[in-house]
Amino acid sequence: MTAELLLEIGTEEIPSDYLENGLRALKRLVESQLRDERILIEEDLEIYGTPRRLVLIGRSVADKQKDIVQEVTGPPKKAAFDREGNPTKAAIGFAEKQGVSVDAFKFVETPRGEYVSIEKKVTGRPTSHILSEATPGLIRSVPWPKSMRWGDVGFSFVRPIHWVLALLDGQVIPFEVGGVKSGNISRGHRFMGPKTLEIRGLEDYLQKMKKGFVIINMNEREKEVIGSVVRAAETVSGTPTMDPELLSTVTNLVEFPSAVCGGFDHTFLSLPEPVLITAMKKHQKYFALRDSVGQLLPHFVAVNNTLTRDEAVVRKGHERVLAARLSDANFFFKEDRKRPLEDRLEDLKEVIYQARLGTSYAKIQRCIHLAEYLAERILPQKIDDVRCAARLCKCDLVTDMVGEFPVLQGVMGREYARLDGYPEEVCLAIHEHYLPLRAGDELPTSPVGCIVGIADRMDTISGFFAIGLEPTGAADPFALRRHALAIIRILEEMQWDISFKKLVEISLKNLRQEVEFVEDSVAQKVSVFFRERYKSMALRSGYESDLIDAVLSANFDYIHQLRSRIDQLKRFMVESEEFEALALTFKRITNILKKQDKPLAVNVSLLREPCEQRLWEVYEILKGDIHRLSGQKAYFEALNLITQLRQPVDELFDEVAILAEDPQLRDNRVAMLQDLAHLFLSLADFSKFSI
Repeated sequence: MTAELLLEIGTEEIPSDYLENGLRALKRLVESQLRDERILIEEDLEIYGTPRRLVLIGRSVADKQKDIVQEVTGPPKKAAFDREGNPTKAAIGFAEKQGVSVDAFKFVETPRGEYVSIEKKVTGRPTSHILSEATPGLIRSVPWPKSMRWGDVGFSFVRPIHWVLALLDGQVIPFEVGGVKSGNISRGHRFMGPKTLEIRGLEDYLQKMKKGFVIINMNEREKEVIGSVVRAAETVSGTPTMDPELLSTVTNLVEFPSAVCGGFDHTFLSLPEPVLITAMKKHQKYFALRDSVGQLLPHFVAVNNTLTRDEAVVRKGHERVLAARLSDANFFFKEDRKRPLEDRLEDLKEVIYQARLGTSYAKIQRCIHLAEYLAERILPQKIDDVRCAARLCKCDLVTDMVGEFPVLQGVMGREYARLDGYPEEVCLAIHEHYLPLRAGDELPTSPVGCIVGIADRMDTISGFFAIGLEPTGAADPFALRRHALAIIRILEEMQWDISFKKLVEISLKNLRQEVEFVEDSVAQKVSVFFRERYKSMALRSGYESDLIDAVLSANFDYIHQLRSRIDQLKRFMVESEEFEALALTFKRITNILKKQDKPLAVNVSLLREPCEQRLWEVYEILKGDIHRLSGQKAYFEALNLITQLRQPVDELFDEVAILAEDPQLRDNRVAMLQDLAHLFLSLADFSKFSI
């Protein structure tokens, strides 16, 4: 039979950006526990939440564990029975312990011989008993960015727990967590329904939440937020800017939303739009409004957690707070405008970027040098714009506005550069060099912004690797993985023919003035780090691991070519009948070369056997065409061409001893295999395939 499961953890207000991840983690933990305990779930568990509660609902959970038949192994047969076949004390003791007769014994073969065995039916325990034991640990195991301890209970959670509602088919699941005993009591809205509520079951709970002014379903609450914001905006003929991040934040800040429209002095509209929107969004969680042509209105919408008794009083309160914020922003803006943006470059000499990597000014000089290198090769006609954008890209960090609103870094640089009269592409690049802000986010739209962004990130990654602050499996405090993925995505999107090795080399040379390190070692670590990031990205795109490894191990210098190489190798694997045989041939070559790490040169006069001569002749004919096709990015055609080497290589292995006794012949044949291996590796490392 199935039962209804209801778990509600009532807390003090949970940070809005913690709520959804915490609920998902709780669901995973409970699902895993039920699965491990053989408790069937016919319908997916549901999760709901508000700032004051985490809710998990199971509408169809088995009321007990599934019965199973276990095979229990006892003593060895020779110890269980004497020579006449009579049971010994060992056999009788085993039977009594398992509650069976000796007649129920079976015998099983094991690596250690024949043993006594029985099949024992294990009756499932009630689900309520299992959950009573497991739930405190599951609640304790929910991961949070930061947790709290309170009182003397020695328990940590995202916020102090005030009540726990835990029911299975209306019956309390008894346990204690964080000093709070579970029960059948919940609570409504803190202000509009503060009374305790006795809950008899799932439907009773859902009804009483509605009556208690609590919308537990986050999707429903978001729709209500949108509706109330839109209705409030219509009172001034405005359209709200439905920023997804702000919408999610507001939804997770309230249990029962209601909106009010307020206004501010129209003179504040002279501030740059990003300043106004940020002041409303970041500090006050207000929605900005636009008119029918998209211009900002001197109005906003605030979402409250209660129905307002006197809307005028609430409106005035919101207006008074926002007016103070906008007055501050206006002051900062006017103060910042007293100096040109470029004048602030000198201020960066007083800002420590990182104790061992120097000042922000020093970082800017390194970025300029690296950006110039990139521009010379891919955008020479814009090198002056690149140089200018790189020089200005961090100057807004020392402005009053960014000091007050850090989220506006780059944005204010763009706005101040525009006001100072710089070319639009330079202004755009100052902002866009920070893009993408997170995985999957939008890339820069301007090539200048792409170049400055690559230079900035490569300097960051190289610098932290040079001083030994590389990411670990548990932590990446400087977001180096995100920076690496951004560089990879930009190079792929722009299809720029840039050597990754050279990029790392120049970046590390720039660091020589600030820190000492072993350049080759750091370069190798940075290269491995980028390869790992690329592989992770390719795996998420659906490519097989060995396919990715075959391409990345062969060549990781020109990142913009990698996806095409992977696609064409995959096509070759599917369409060519020669793929497996070719991979095996390459493995024969690499097996010989494993212990031959000394580079050797082929002496054509020592190619005495016909099979050697045929192989070298085919190699010489094909080599140029394969390199030409690779240069044209026609890897599929090059792979088909290299299959012509398979038969001559196999004949060589069949007809001569590669590691001949004559050292001259041995070295010459090994040298020939080295040249062949290099040619194969110019396309793919076939040893990565498990064939």
